[in-house]
Amino acid sequence: MNKVDPVVTTADLDTDFSVLPELAEHVFTAPLQRPDHVNEDWLEPSQYDYSSEDHRIWDDLFARQSQLLPGRAASAFMAGLEKLDLGKGGVPEFGRMSEELDKLTGWTVVPVPMLIPDHVFFWHLANRRFPAGNFIRTRETFEYIQEPDVFHDVFGHVPMLTDPTFADYMQEYGKAGWKAMRYNRLKALGALYWYTVEFGLIQEGDDLRAYGAGILSGPTEVVYAVEANSPNRIMLNVDRVMRTDYVISDLQPTYFVIESFEDLFRQTVERDFDHLYKNLSASFTYANSAVIDVDYVVNRGTQEYHLRGGRGSGAKPV
Repeated sequence: MNKVDPVVTTADLDTDFSVLPELAEHVFTAPLQRPDHVNEDWLEPSQYDYSSEDHRIWDDLFARQSQLLPGRAASAFMAGLEKLDLGKGGVPEFGRMSEELDKLTGWTVVPVPMLIPDHVFFWHLANRRFPAGNFIRTRETFEYIQEPDVFHDVFGHVPMLTDPTFADYMQEYGKAGWKAMRYNRLKALGALYWYTVEFGLIQEGDDLRAYGAGILSGPTEVVYAVEANSPNRIMLNVDRVMRTDYVISDLQPTYFVIESFEDLFRQTVERDFDHLYKNLSASFTYANSAVIDVDYVVNRGTQEYHLRGGRGSGAKPV
């Protein structure tokens, strides 16, 4: 693997996405220790040689989610699962999967060892490469794992990349990330990713369906997000979402709903983010459970689950 030559700085990021950017000193990102065996692009030399138990864990996770998704997952996600045949047995091989995905939308899936730095993540997305964790959870962490593994990344995210409009949205998000870094507004852009790519809902006829990977890869949230009385469900407003805090280690108090992926694309790619970033504070304005006067509310939740203490209290996700 060739070492990437970082010759671009954040001042040039609006136009050049060919090489990995060199961050200017004024840009603040979370410090992550790069493993010795990967270069600045953080790509693994190859996908792991998974054990038979690893493959069984994938199969068991896949079977569990497959029972829960019909009627709850977005049609685009279900179609993507079928197109990529992710349930053929064992952890999918990234090379074969990327060949199929490339034919559909020009994307590939690349292995990374862990969470990777923001600027590297954005760079890969801008080049239609989706970084997927190389490792898979253990039996001990079967029910919940905080750091995304290969099941979350591949099962949860990759099927949506077969949808042309959503695939374009993801690339544009990567490009937008470089601009957010220049303004030091990664928290705001992270909230947009959280409430769309990870925990987004879409209106399909009279029903709500999930398209976010954080919902679709977990057994509890896939039911809770579309059926429970506790959470708020609010139509997406980009400016509002980017000012809204979110929960990392529990079910969401609020979900945001899109009318279509075309609507999501219009609301984000056609937005003047330079003006928005100049007016955003460094911290969030709204609590994750807030309903404010500009909201178009689909369902105002009771917040019972979180008022009873959430996951740590053993509260039922109702």
